[in-house]
Amino acid sequence: MSPAQAPTKRQLQTPYHRLESQAGGPVLHRDLAEKAVRRLGIVALVYAAVDSAYFILPQVPVAMAGVQRYASLLMLVVSLGVFLATRYLKWDPWLMLDLGLLYEVVGAVGIEIWILRWQGGWWEGADTIWLHGISWTGVWIVCFPLLVPTTKGKALLAALAAASMRPLMLLIALSRGAPWPELAEGAMWVVPNYICVGIAMVSAHIVHSLGAAVSEARQMGSYKLVERLGTGGMGEVWRARHEMLARPAAVKLIRPEMLGVNESQGRQMTARFEREARATASLTSPHTVGLFDFGVARDGTFYYVMELLRGLDLEALVQRFGPLSAGRTVHLLQQVCASLAEAHSKGIVHRDIKPANLYVCKLGLEHDFVKVLDFGLVKRIQAEDHSTALTLENTATGTPQFMAPEMALGKEVDGRADIYALGCTAYWMMTGCYVFEGEGALQVIMDHIHTSPVPPGQRTEMTVPKVLDDLVMRCLAKDPAQRPQSVEALRRDLGEAAIGESWSPSEAARWWQLHLPDLSASSSSA
Repeated sequence: MSPAQAPTKRQLQTPYHRLESQAGGPVLHRDLAEKAVRRLGIVALVYAAVDSAYFILPQVPVAMAGVQRYASLLMLVVSLGVFLATRYLKWDPWLMLDLGLLYEVVGAVGIEIWILRWQGGWWEGADTIWLHGISWTGVWIVCFPLLVPTTKGKALLAALAAASMRPLMLLIALSRGAPWPELAEGAMWVVPNYICVGIAMVSAHIVHSLGAAVSEARQMGSYKLVERLGTGGMGEVWRARHEMLARPAAVKLIRPEMLGVNESQGRQMTARFEREARATASLTSPHTVGLFDFGVARDGTFYYVMELLRGLDLEALVQRFGPLSAGRTVHLLQQVCASLAEAHSKGIVHRDIKPANLYVCKLGLEHDFVKVLDFGLVKRIQAEDHSTALTLENTATGTPQFMAPEMALGKEVDGRADIYALGCTAYWMMTGCYVFEGEGALQVIMDHIHTSPVPPGQRTEMTVPKVLDDLVMRCLAKDPAQRPQSVEALRRDLGEAAIGESWSPSEAARWWQLHLPDLSASSSSA
């Protein structure tokens, strides 16, 4: 799960966040609405570029009447203003899209002034003002709802207003002495834009249907997806909100096709995840990420609903701030052991312990509180389950840099595989390096199977007590029998290795206040 901040009160309560169409259901989620706002900015920029041609092309300014010159200058300023607003104003995207409809009408006015002037100079009392050929206002009306979608009702009102700019300009022209057209000729001038309104409504309906489909697809149980937080090899993680509760959550989506399996294997993998999610939901350690809900969406996507955390994972922590002290490493690893101890006691092996799956956060008043994430690769260790094991044949699950030799060889694994991965994780925390850094995953896996690692104390300038150095090397033993035989035993050994190198709560609080002040000052989001 990627580092994330909980939604603000404004994001959860704004009326535009609950934008609904006349047919019911949200038109756009926040991320899609934000993309539509960016497209609105591009439309405005293109309009400004075309409008600026009036002042750049040599023959145009000479022919422009005073009113048109001022109108074009005004539209240039308005269009640039809309572009800048979409880029720099942090308003609700749904509000920006509503303002975009006003821009659609204003843009139609600018087009009509340009058309009428170049069809005969009506500001000077020309004899003819009637347009023949393509209706550029009609093109504007048809294309706008495709690029800047909104509800069907609002799209209809904006399109009708834009189409009515031509009759309005006609009335102004007639008031300035332009001759009355023949009825048929006048109809040919006015009606096409209203036909384009009908076409625009078809476009708006298509966009609405797509929005409704996206909305339905993003409904995961009682949770609605709000913002994508990140992607990974297994799927995507989204910030979500409960339909009835104010509690934010993180939703992880796992699609069978993202696992690189065929349809049959996808069904098999989905069954495995569902069974193991039930097992994960039974874990109650405070150091295991809370699992609120899980299920399978209509399109076959499997999803977990988890507590939303504030902080960063150990991989990001070391990458941003460098290797950790021995005392802090021990402090964090002991919490991981507490989580794994409960899981192992229930016959669950994590199988993918790595820094990216160990999340360091502020929880309540506690700093450096560890949550173990992603039990999505767990496997029940029950002898009677071997005949019905759902792990795919001839595949090795896990991450090469943290994979135990027995796992790489496809052998049966137990909790000692997690202990090996913890040794690799401790190595990373204290050195900022992987145990093995060969070229390619296969080379790394072969090193885990055959190559003896260099002790972490020899690969860092940080002080690593010999007892901790030796303990990490024991965890990295090729033979599971030579490692600590349980995470409880490892936790005790870590406590002994931390003598003289402890990491106190006050030190943790100071570190967070210095390096992550925004997160340190916030309340828990769990």
